[in-house]
Amino acid sequence: MFAGKQSKLATMKTSIAKMQYALTAYDLQTLLALVRGATLAEAARRLGADASTVFRSVQRIEKNLGQRLFERSRLGYLPTEPMLGLVPHAERIEAELEAARAGAQHPHEGVAGRVRLTTTDAVLRGLVLPSLKPLLAQHPLLQLDLRTGNELASLSRRDADLALRATRKPPDHLVGRKLGTVRFVLCGLKAQARALSAGKKPSALDALAGFDWIAPDEALPEHPSVLWRRKQLPKVTPRHYADGIVAVMDAIKAGLGVGIVPVFMLAGEPALVPLGDTLEGCESDLWLLAHAESRHLRRIAVVYDHFAASVRLA
Repeated sequence: MFAGKQSKLATMKTSIAKMQYALTAYDLQTLLALVRGATLAEAARRLGADASTVFRSVQRIEKNLGQRLFERSRLGYLPTEPMLGLVPHAERIEAELEAARAGAQHPHEGVAGRVRLTTTDAVLRGLVLPSLKPLLAQHPLLQLDLRTGNELASLSRRDADLALRATRKPPDHLVGRKLGTVRFVLCGLKAQARALSAGKKPSALDALAGFDWIAPDEALPEHPSVLWRRKQLPKVTPRHYADGIVAVMDAIKAGLGVGIVPVFMLAGEPALVPLGDTLEGCESDLWLLAHAESRHLRRIAVVYDHFAASVRLA
């Protein structure tokens, strides 16, 4: 009986110790790096440490908290529900530390810190970059991390603070605002426009089918331009493929053929000529998205509000 009481007492002491364990800012920084990096090597790179140090730190934190924060899988380290609950707190502390450092060095120079934006190559070139100069002039200590890709995964993994994406259905766990409708048009060079107007084809679609086409590759199977072409011109097989809409546009400018691009990308591109009106049934919605728990942070709110006010679709 005495041994049983000792065992219970030891268990109680362990439980109390776990409840009393105080997470440090460094603990949260380490955990956040592993959430974002998904591997020990990537987390170590982000922290400027080595993988073994990250591994030992995570083991120590999990032991002291008495719960598993990551599941190990072939995809890397996947955060558990308790870890996902810690992420917004870790991000707030990260943001406050960045702001404190910047504020201590430059106390009167506006918003400071880093904001990570994920978007597509087309939206970055056509809408984001042209709008940034006034924002950065107003906030000289603001740092932007601009990342391009064709998925929202980076925002879901919390590799980004904001996303500017063309999508019909934004994820439910994000908050945001629809900025407008992205419309598309088939484009070519002036020579192709002249050939189209001089053609004797029985219909405009038949005439378009006679050109060499440039299209997004298999990385974008659900892109509006791909779906439209397959529906309206099922017999057309593109001659050339590109891994993004910017590459499609550059290939058109190089004279490789015709292709479908967003209308907003035609600004400042005199070489590109629309080969007709905007394509009916070929469109998407442009969304500005953020995490609900970090949307209010000042550095993120400033950038969010800037894009909400400055991004305009023709």
